[in-house]
Amino acid sequence: MTRPVRILLIDDHTVARYGLRLMLAGAAELQVSGEADSAAAALQLLRSVSFDVALLDINLPDKNGLELLKQLRELHGGLAVLIVSMYGEDIYALRALKLGAAGYLTKTCSADSLVEAVRKAAGGGKYVTPSLLQKLAGMLGGGPGGVPHEALTDRELEIFRMIASGESLVGIAAALHLSPSTVTTYRARILDKMDLKSNAELTRYGLDHGLLG
Repeated sequence: MTRPVRILLIDDHTVARYGLRLMLAGAAELQVSGEADSAAAALQLLRSVSFDVALLDINLPDKNGLELLKQLRELHGGLAVLIVSMYGEDIYALRALKLGAAGYLTKTCSADSLVEAVRKAAGGGKYVTPSLLQKLAGMLGGGPGGVPHEALTDRELEIFRMIASGESLVGIAAALHLSPSTVTTYRARILDKMDLKSNAELTRYGLDHGLLG
């Protein structure tokens, strides 16, 4: 008998994990074998249990999902990681793929899409939606440049979103374990890269491009 595909759910919301379980329940060969509500819990679980595919959220209480993705690729190279996020493809999909994700889905995806993505990831493939594939093709073909926020590093994008959401520099520094002066330097770099002048312009840009949520 063929061994089921063992899946690890990494999401701090119980309802979200429950929903993913239900969506995968229709595929007999897919088995949710573990759940974690934080990056630390996921890494701890992976020390003793083997999984084939991880479904990873971007927002975790102790670490950004992209940072955890990097760790998982370094420490558990045989684990296929699919990002399942509330954020649209335009924000994180390309970054996730560059970091080694097996695919990117939004939390509004259908059960069929989720099952297809897990099956593809378990088989060593990549799950890419038609819209994302078109964007990748445009980049490879030398198409028009991307939007300004794509020039930001992962950390800069994280800080940009926090500033645009109205969080103070001191609050951001505390949340990310950085000094206020370091956050101020990041802010200046972000404004320069995006050719914007103020926090208000960052907020307007974030709203216009669906980066806040």
